[in-house]
Amino acid sequence: MVNIYTLTLAPSLDSATQTPQIYPEGKLRCTSPIFEPGGGGINVARAITFLGGQATAIFPIGGATGRHLVELLQTEHVPVESVDTQEWTRQNLHVHVDASGEQYRFVMPGATLHQDELQKLQDKVTHIPAGSLLVISGSLPPGVSLEAFVALIKAAQQQGLRLIIDSSGDALAAALEIGHIELVKPNQKELSALVQRELVQPDDVRNAAQEIIRSGKAHRVVVSLGAQGALAVNANNCVQVVPPPIKSQSTVGAGDSMVGAMTLKLAENADLKTMVRYGVAAGSAATINQGTRLCSRDNTQKIFDYLQQH
Repeated sequence: MVNIYTLTLAPSLDSATQTPQIYPEGKLRCTSPIFEPGGGGINVARAITFLGGQATAIFPIGGATGRHLVELLQTEHVPVESVDTQEWTRQNLHVHVDASGEQYRFVMPGATLHQDELQKLQDKVTHIPAGSLLVISGSLPPGVSLEAFVALIKAAQQQGLRLIIDSSGDALAAALEIGHIELVKPNQKELSALVQRELVQPDDVRNAAQEIIRSGKAHRVVVSLGAQGALAVNANNCVQVVPPPIKSQSTVGAGDSMVGAMTLKLAENADLKTMVRYGVAAGSAATINQGTRLCSRDNTQKIFDYLQQH
């Protein structure tokens, strides 16, 4: 199997808790927090591990929160390659309100990455064996310019790595301008921004995705459509996968689970339909859980089997 690595420039230590109700001023009594690793690429590596694969997570760490993050990943048997930083790793808070079922996500800014720290991360990337898959996922932290991000992607491609980019806004657009990205997973709004026009009809979404493929910017585009699943496009095929009706507890981690599952299938050289079905299955499996938990292997397999039959 192809080796898989992930890169997270803005990792986090995530804490999840519950409270009976939420209101201003008063003290909100919460349950004991559950701590989990956070950050796009880190969650992708975790999802791959939960699904029976293996992926090495590369990311910066700082302070006690960074050390706690590494300890949690070691407990989950996720291989880690970290770079020490001056600033502490951020900590995010996820709150579930029992009375309403609402989720509140308090997301802090990523720790600033200094130039020498970013260079150390890039050095790790350029030592990854050629032919490997590298997932770059998550936001850009303070200190990382768009130009530096582009330079990192180009260095990775020169190393012979196959890149999967799960980002948004200017970072995603800049990555696609470089071209030859293995897989991107925009939602409909992000895809609209990439092609600079409104996408109203289903055919508009397909045409926009095919436009990115024809331009050579990406080999595969998977458009996340929320409850409608996903639309996957490559040079030869177009596949839409609609998930079964499932009571959603939380959408946190669904996107990362989906990317992890699709990356695992890409490493196995699966076809487009199998890849996106497995991705939708993992994303749906993640929504069954409360808080920040990702997909489980059993739930993913059950949903995947259902999708294979329908």
